[in-house]
Amino acid sequence: MARVVSVFLPTLPTDRIRRADPSIPAETPLVVVARSGSKRWLSAVDVAAAKLGLHVGMAAAKAQALVQGLHMVDADPAADLAALERLAIWALSQYSPVVATDPPDGIVMDTEGADHLQGGEELMLSGLVNRFRARGLPARAVIADTWGAAFGLARSMRAETKVIPTGKTADAVARLPLSALRLSAETIVSLRTLGFNTVGELAATPRAPLSLRFGPEIGRRLDQMFGRVAEPIDPIRTPETIEVHRAFAEPIGAAETIAKYISRLVAALCLELQAKGLGVRRTDLIVHRVDNTIQALRAGTAKPVRDVVWLTKILHDRIEKIDPGFGIERLSLAATMVEPLNDRQIVSSLVEATDIDVTSLIDVLGNRGTHRIYRQAPVASDVPERSVQRISAIADEGGQTWPLTWPRPVRLMDRPELIEVIALLPDHPPVSFVWRGRRRRVKRADGPERIYGEWWLRTSEWTAVRDYFTVEDETGERYWVYRSGDGVDADTGSHRWFIHGTFA
Repeated sequence: MARVVSVFLPTLPTDRIRRADPSIPAETPLVVVARSGSKRWLSAVDVAAAKLGLHVGMAAAKAQALVQGLHMVDADPAADLAALERLAIWALSQYSPVVATDPPDGIVMDTEGADHLQGGEELMLSGLVNRFRARGLPARAVIADTWGAAFGLARSMRAETKVIPTGKTADAVARLPLSALRLSAETIVSLRTLGFNTVGELAATPRAPLSLRFGPEIGRRLDQMFGRVAEPIDPIRTPETIEVHRAFAEPIGAAETIAKYISRLVAALCLELQAKGLGVRRTDLIVHRVDNTIQALRAGTAKPVRDVVWLTKILHDRIEKIDPGFGIERLSLAATMVEPLNDRQIVSSLVEATDIDVTSLIDVLGNRGTHRIYRQAPVASDVPERSVQRISAIADEGGQTWPLTWPRPVRLMDRPELIEVIALLPDHPPVSFVWRGRRRRVKRADGPERIYGEWWLRTSEWTAVRDYFTVEDETGERYWVYRSGDGVDADTGSHRWFIHGTFA
């Protein structure tokens, strides 16, 4: 079952205009005016205009009379479509192999087999909306079984994200308004005149009278929404995208046959990459089935490569994810992320020792979920929880080091945990402490190591102090504990004790 994401960008035209003309004051309400003959109406309104009661479809003359100082700009559908295409290409590189524009105000993605790379459907949607918001674009995103259902829900709800469970489409769309069906305005007005208000009411009506009066369009849209008729997504591609295809006179379906043609496509793709001096970082395999549906598989690499054997292995490992259905009539392999790659001579290990390359392991694990693989790198900070950061598994640390006089524990807790301590203030180590309900008597201790707050970053740390001790209990376990404050001045900390890490 396909899983389709519909992203609705309600203020895309006005946001595009503000980006193109920064001189427009942020507090000034902005609307876009469309024309048809002598008729002029609002085709888009920004947040400020909407708060004043303006809405899409309102007559431009009425809006101008209601709001003084209204900034009106003529609609430019070509510029809006170009902006939408740029967003779709960005989403193609980040989220799914199958992304298309859904004019005039949305994009659509088939995320089957790709959501696990983002941590699941809910995390994928929230991350997607947050990244649009960071670009200054309000967005609403829905994932459902069909394009029609996701489209209607995204444009009818107030929440930013919504996940419709598999098989629950009918219940989710029953109360949607007729506008969610992507019908013409005239058809919707006529249906409302007949007493229809929701998708559920229309779906429960016999099909024949509706088809006789309105034609097949209503039935087609209902079938697309409920998944009775396939609605394939034609993925967007840039002119620079390197893509190879293989069509079959007779549909294929056996895993061995699919593997054979994938190998041939990889060889052809690598030849194209070599001719342009490029290596691939992300490849998308698009499977076109005879029932007019498509399936996509995405595979990535940690470094740019064009090794036929390795790329073939990565894709062969995912063949089990392919559902051929009634047969596959076409395979497409696209390099959706490429980087320059120059040929270099490999030094023999008999002549010179080489570092162990774990890139292949990173590739295998990364295709199961790239958010799980990372490295730790040092950061120039005395505060322990700020002294390390997560970086890409193959990123260069840049040679940065941070000299430490005192040893650090092998395990640093995400948050220091409060403990009860018996100790002589201000400079003596704990005699005993209670952690997680168990009292531990200290046999050996070393310290204190005094760490000051980073006053140049945060005013709240101007006088902050921590005194760290390495302590060992009667069982030989060693802990890293600290007292918040110097033990004398209350302004330096609460004087409570915490455990921050454990040693091996």
